[in-house]
Amino acid sequence: MNLLIKNGRVIDPSQNIDDTLDVLVENGLVKKIGAGLTAPAGTETIDATGTYVVPGLIDMHVHLRDPGLEYKEDIVSGTKAAVAGGFTSICCMPNTKPVIDNKAIASYIINKAKAEGFCNVFPVGSITYGLSGDRMSEMGELKESGCVAVSDDGKPVHNSELMMRALQYAAGVGIMVISHAEELELVGEGVMNEGFVSTELGLKGIPRVAEDIATSRETLLAEYTGTSIHIAHVSTKGAVQIIREAKARGVKVTCETAPHYFSLTDNAVRGYNTNAKMNPPLRESGDIAAIKEGLRDGTIDAIATDHAPHHQDEKDVEFNVAMNGIIGLETSLPLSLSLVAEGVVTLNQLIEQMSLKPSSILNLNRGTLVIGSVADITLIDPKLEWVVQADKLASKSKNSPWLGKKMTGGAAATIVAGTVVYKR
Repeated sequence: MNLLIKNGRVIDPSQNIDDTLDVLVENGLVKKIGAGLTAPAGTETIDATGTYVVPGLIDMHVHLRDPGLEYKEDIVSGTKAAVAGGFTSICCMPNTKPVIDNKAIASYIINKAKAEGFCNVFPVGSITYGLSGDRMSEMGELKESGCVAVSDDGKPVHNSELMMRALQYAAGVGIMVISHAEELELVGEGVMNEGFVSTELGLKGIPRVAEDIATSRETLLAEYTGTSIHIAHVSTKGAVQIIREAKARGVKVTCETAPHYFSLTDNAVRGYNTNAKMNPPLRESGDIAAIKEGLRDGTIDAIATDHAPHHQDEKDVEFNVAMNGIIGLETSLPLSLSLVAEGVVTLNQLIEQMSLKPSSILNLNRGTLVIGSVADITLIDPKLEWVVQADKLASKSKNSPWLGKKMTGGAAATIVAGTVVYKR
């Protein structure tokens, strides 16, 4: 399919492009970028006036729940939510049933996504079999089957010796390790951030240091072994500083945060709101300030959603027993655009954090509009105003703390390999 996108503000950090230009797509690839382009007969034309035309957004941390937990989400509904949010590629975490710890499960996900999905799906395999934490998975096989990283996300790898060997083995086969950084002994029975709000609500708290200690261990292991590591869902000011100092020492560490960690504090839990319960938990205003500074100065490389769908019955219960996690694919873009409006990051930085950086960290060969690249493109309407309504969300699950809230900005169109898969 051939496509001509005209008169949009084309922003491509990989080429330092930020100008009003046209983009010509032929046979699923970027053919030309320039002003006043014309196209062969039969080419579909999109007038992109008033929108940003950017490399397709990439979410490197998504839970699709498929296989085994399809009542929460599946590959079809999850990818539909992704393209509605402007994402052309997503990376799905391994805590499915069964776990993505072998070639058969990875192949199932890749094949189903190609046959029925709306966007690119890259599976993340597990570090240990069954997320058990005691026996390393066959990372070479996982990579050969299409996995782009390994992680025991949802659980930390508690055994430091095993984690060190995993880093060394992963480096040998050329696959990234993504760490869920958390010290479980300090978490205990905690269900939210430890602080004034948890005390007031009578809920057991999770201290920030649980994340900080684990983040420190991971950076030290990466430094000792000379290998790369990626820290998932950073939420504390301590973790940001540990990663900043590690990078300054030359440690090969990258990290991500999620929109809820720069948009909400633990005040959102008041009223025992289970749609504000997640892991790591929402923190305090000082942590938000540190997360924003980390995004501004490049300490935090990427923004990912940690999209974690749960059925209403798993959230409509007492706070202590409610499942952790919120959906985020359809609200990530407007929440992230608010960082530009606040002057925290430039628009160029934001596109880099939501497209180029996730691609480069995981070697996805995406995140660019360079001539000859796959035409994964997102058209962003920065002035679009809409309200988050449960019945309008593409995700099967509706566990969002932003239900009923007004958003500014969103995807006007999402294009995967030259095909328009979503149009608002």
